[in-house]
Amino acid sequence: MNEYQPRAVVTGGAGFLGSHLCDRLLAEGWRVVCMDNLLTGDMENIAHLFGEERFEFIKHDVTNFVYVKGRVDYVLHFASPASPIDYLRMPIQTLKVGSLGTHKALGLAKEKKATFLIASTSEVYGDPEIHPQKESYWGNVNPIGPRGVYDEAKRFAEAMTMAYHRYHGVDTRIVRIFNTYGPRMRLEDGRALPAFVSQALKNEPVTVFGDGSQTRSFCYVSDLIDGIFRLLTSRETDPVNIGNPDEITIKQFAEEVIELTGSTSEIIYEDLPVDDPKTRQPNIDRAREILGWEPKVDRRDGLKKTLDYFKNKIS
Repeated sequence: MNEYQPRAVVTGGAGFLGSHLCDRLLAEGWRVVCMDNLLTGDMENIAHLFGEERFEFIKHDVTNFVYVKGRVDYVLHFASPASPIDYLRMPIQTLKVGSLGTHKALGLAKEKKATFLIASTSEVYGDPEIHPQKESYWGNVNPIGPRGVYDEAKRFAEAMTMAYHRYHGVDTRIVRIFNTYGPRMRLEDGRALPAFVSQALKNEPVTVFGDGSQTRSFCYVSDLIDGIFRLLTSRETDPVNIGNPDEITIKQFAEEVIELTGSTSEIIYEDLPVDDPKTRQPNIDRAREILGWEPKVDRRDGLKKTLDYFKNKIS
């Protein structure tokens, strides 16, 4: 076995994306310290890793000082509520983990001379006025709207990351994550896919906000994690979009879920939430050029795997 095993700290490691990231890093032969305060994370997501000699879990709120004993080569900051239902219910915690949490995680990376990766989001583009969204676009965000607590927390996190890169010389990465789906999503997290799937599996009305003409682009979790790993191990310090450019309207997506589940559900329409983006599609030219990355999993194939997971959760 390779004697050198990189050691990574993953904040938010018990969450949907964080837990898949822990899996990938361990599969690469790394050592992983998973840190989570379990505000939105779930021990079930990492239960299969206990007993793995290269994995350790620390229950900790990263808005407080972060201490990790020993060598650390990488710090990946994934701690944050990430769905509208979460950050509207926990606005202060969302702002704190994006600001204080990022500061503390960067402090750890600086102390350990580790590479730092921030999990940013397509929400930094707000309700975009250009389509598809390129990394050079500065965004159209309402800082005082209800979604601003998440959007601005992530924009601040990017600014703080670049400040540490420029002022302290920390080796940094910024990944802008677009809509992602797959096993370990929470049924009640309020995002379109888990909401549609749980409603369809129960043959309840499927709720679409607005007229359903707003678009999203859904990336399967294994593709996303592969893109993140490639970015982490690259030398790229500017932001990189990771997502699937295959765009679909929310109404079409609801119809697809109903068809795949064989549900008798009907679609009902409710008012569109404040500042809900009308379009969301990544331009992934930079990911293709710099990382040699593009998504491979077809949406229907990914949905079938996700449905199997949700069926087990509901039954």
